[in-house]
Amino acid sequence: MATMVNFHAHPDDEAIATSGTMMKAADEGHRVVLVVATKGEQGETEPDALSPGETLGGRREAETHDAAKIIGAHRVEFLGYEDSGMAGEEANDNPACFWQADFDEAVERVARILVEESADVLTVYDDHGGYGHPDHIQVHRVGVDAAHKAGVERVFYVTMNRTQILRQMAEVEAFAEAIEEIDAERAERFSEEDFGTEEAEITHAVDVSAYLKRKRSAMLAHASQITADSFFGSMTDKQFADAFGTEWFVAPGLTRTGDFATDLFR
Repeated sequence: MATMVNFHAHPDDEAIATSGTMMKAADEGHRVVLVVATKGEQGETEPDALSPGETLGGRREAETHDAAKIIGAHRVEFLGYEDSGMAGEEANDNPACFWQADFDEAVERVARILVEESADVLTVYDDHGGYGHPDHIQVHRVGVDAAHKAGVERVFYVTMNRTQILRQMAEVEAFAEAIEEIDAERAERFSEEDFGTEEAEITHAVDVSAYLKRKRSAMLAHASQITADSFFGSMTDKQFADAFGTEWFVAPGLTRTGDFATDLFR
């Protein structure tokens, strides 16, 4: 059996983007490791959601461990950087944030874990971080160099199928109506040209439909960010399956000429 390391920027990113793939790998006997760059201190939450003296970063770290148990991850590591916030925010200039991290040091931290785990597979984000978030872009940059340093050859870029999303928005009225319920900032991301990846450029599609109930549970474990009555939490089963039943990846240097590949381990 092999070892897969999944490198993410913030708590809940793993549940949304790769938890189905992680569950499938774990159930097939592979070792699954989650590495998170920050504790998501810049996340937004409801007033009075935190207990007295509780920090958002501390809450989100605990939520990540709860989600990891649902996913079946064997190890969770936080790199210790702070959340950089969205592009253009003051938090981008925080010297302790991931965006401002010493690059070589960050690469070494990730490479050390890859070597410790004898990693066979590493997942990071695509080169624009899915939607341009500084921490997501930094995960790509750091992760790619760390893989090279640690000798991990099978690196995959987690992405979103922009073609499918736009097709669903145009063709499925219910999906389009649901999109309108997302907060304005998130809705704007769907219209950005650098949101996700064109389908023709995607090489791997992992069917995680068998894991959707657990995937939603892993997402809801991040209760400070995703509640049962939130957009993600309140989706119908069909909407959730349409949106999250497949997880998408790009293998750099590979051009797809036919069907999507479906296995990250071979």
